[in-house]
Amino acid sequence: MEEAKLKVAVIIASDTRSAGINKDETIPLLRKFIEDEGWELVDASIIPDERALLRDKMVYYADVLKVDLILTSGGTGPSKRDVTPEATKDVIQKEMPGFSEAIRMENFKSVKTAILSRGTSGIRNDTLIINLPGNPRGAIESLDVIKEVIPHCIEILQGKGGHSGKHIK
Repeated sequence: MEEAKLKVAVIIASDTRSAGINKDETIPLLRKFIEDEGWELVDASIIPDERALLRDKMVYYADVLKVDLILTSGGTGPSKRDVTPEATKDVIQKEMPGFSEAIRMENFKSVKTAILSRGTSGIRNDTLIINLPGNPRGAIESLDVIKEVIPHCIEILQGKGGHSGKHIK
């Protein structure tokens, strides 16, 4: 019996990319990463750094499209316009801090400014939501750090897996 593909949605939080001022380079990289993992990209959106818009899009992906995983990129820094973590906390029912802690810890080894990331992670119903950095390379490197644990987490969330974690390297 073939395993169901992980259904993924991507949200790019960027005022300049959503306005067409800057070209988005993150979605194509994430699309390739997702496909290389054998997952399915269901939808991708580029929206401004607006808390309500981000919150509404996450709710739509989790509650209407019922994706397994929402990846956000951008809006996690210390500037006043960076509100992705706040929008994420508005919609999650349970925090999963280990994902974001692992990302910061690993990225800090090579990029000291990684410590400025306020990215968070959590669960809404059966959907895992993870905030990634806005830098395209940073988003991919961050996802690479946690990719092996994501399917296991979603299996547990959806009542399909145990808690042994034996298949994780």
